[in-house]
Amino acid sequence: QVQLVESGGGLVQAGGSLRLSCAASGLTFSSYAMGWFRQAPGKEREFVVSIDRSGTGTYYAASVPGRFTISRDNAKNTVYLQINSLNPEDTAVYYCAARTGTYIATMTRQYDYWGQGTQVTVSS
Repeated sequence: QVQLVESGGGLVQAGGSLRLSCAASGLTFSSYAMGWFRQAPGKEREFVVSIDRSGTGTYYAASVPGRFTISRDNAKNTVYLQINSLNPEDTAVYYCAARTGTYIATMTRQYDYWGQGTQVTVSS
């Protein structure tokens, strides 16, 4: 079965950096566009960034600052999210998701598979 497993979250001080990873199994990873979403306490899950299946095309939410960078390694079936200069507003559970096909998507309902999420907590 398809599994997406996020890792790399944790407790970090403001100004620090994290690299989140999402390891995929049970699917042909290079056939899926991938996305990262996040959900802060008391808020809805929101789109952060998506990457096409080749890794050459990305799309970031307008609300996401330039501190976020998505990448993927199709040889390792893994997608990454680098977050620099973390601040408390970045505190959330971060989820990766997989979408059949080439194109980037920004809505949760457009994704076929989801990971369980990894908690990112930023202290001030």
